[in-house]
Amino acid sequence: MIINDWPAAIAHIDADCFFAACERLRRPDLAGRAICVLSSQDACIVAKTYDAKAAGITTGMPVWEAKKLMPQAVYLPADFRFYGLLSDKLFAILRRYSPQVEAYSIDEGFVDLDGLRSYWRMGYGEMGDAMRRTILEETGLTVSVGVSVTRTLAKMASEANKPNGLTVVSGRHIAEFMSGQTTRDIPGIGAKRAALLEKFGLRTALEFARAPEAQVQRLLGRSGMDLWRELNGKSLFGIETHAPLPKSMARTASMGQRTTDIRLVRAHLSHHCFRLGMDMLARGLQARRFTVTLRLGSFERIVRTENLPHPTQHLHVMQRAATHLLHGLWQPGMECNACGIVATEMAPADNAQTEMFVTETREANDLPLWQTMQRMRNRFGSTIIRPANTLLRPSTPKSRSSRFAYPLFVCK
Repeated sequence: MIINDWPAAIAHIDADCFFAACERLRRPDLAGRAICVLSSQDACIVAKTYDAKAAGITTGMPVWEAKKLMPQAVYLPADFRFYGLLSDKLFAILRRYSPQVEAYSIDEGFVDLDGLRSYWRMGYGEMGDAMRRTILEETGLTVSVGVSVTRTLAKMASEANKPNGLTVVSGRHIAEFMSGQTTRDIPGIGAKRAALLEKFGLRTALEFARAPEAQVQRLLGRSGMDLWRELNGKSLFGIETHAPLPKSMARTASMGQRTTDIRLVRAHLSHHCFRLGMDMLARGLQARRFTVTLRLGSFERIVRTENLPHPTQHLHVMQRAATHLLHGLWQPGMECNACGIVATEMAPADNAQTEMFVTETREANDLPLWQTMQRMRNRFGSTIIRPANTLLRPSTPKSRSSRFAYPLFVCK
């Protein structure tokens, strides 16, 4: 265990019940009421307030099951565009305090505070509290902040005092802090590995941190050793200011009904291809391998994969591949209730070899069209325009949007 108070300083900022909190901001009438935010097609719970969690509602739970547990809760469709705007404001505030900020997810991030005490003329704990208060004042969102000497300890600290809390763990107070944390509170351990540690008498985070190195290596391998070192004050995981290239991107959802009509499944799949293509275009990515997945009425999941000759981000190519894969999976009488598409073997879209290939195809001429559509969706919302071959899907309920989606063209 280390002695020096601050060999490094990292803050973890975690927005409290972020999606539900965003909904409360634009719906003040929901103050004091339990809120559950729903997935695409309103099939399951993706976020909930603390009171809904206390009632037994969990992330991923089907909506019908959640309503049995808490019928008085408010169930709202997700609006990720709105959540993204508030997330951008949150991270803009964090970047005022340090140039080294990692957006770990839409609602949590890490901030490198090391060496900034003299610049801000305040301690690391005071900086954490200043960030917390500024976010509340300028966005209306509450966040929980943990400040410590490693990423793992900072994340544990933010979880220890939710909501709207601040926990500071200096090097001298690591042991005291970890004595009150279980192994299940260590990020990356999980219930199964925590149960394994408990069998060997390692119940608290402090007991785990003081376990012999050889025992930790034997029980949890390399990843466990990294966590063990972080809990002992050795910072192994730095701040990633540039997001790493994702290994995959996917768009899947329940269709809200069971169907034996391949046309309806194809329309849903085309919609997922469109969403995936817009996301890949926005992030400057392309993929070479695509997988279509179907969930049948028996809850069996079947998949089929195709490797393209060259990476692509173009909707025509993706939809042709998805349609081909769907027809390869489909059997007469098959009953399907969910579908999706997964892109893997990701690469940056500015790859020179890929561009040489693309310029020889019709897809290159369509790129300005997709970019224009993307700007329209960013400005007016995701329902403002979509390909006509997705129109067999049920229209967006009025409760989600007051706009109409007109078929302007068909992607073949």
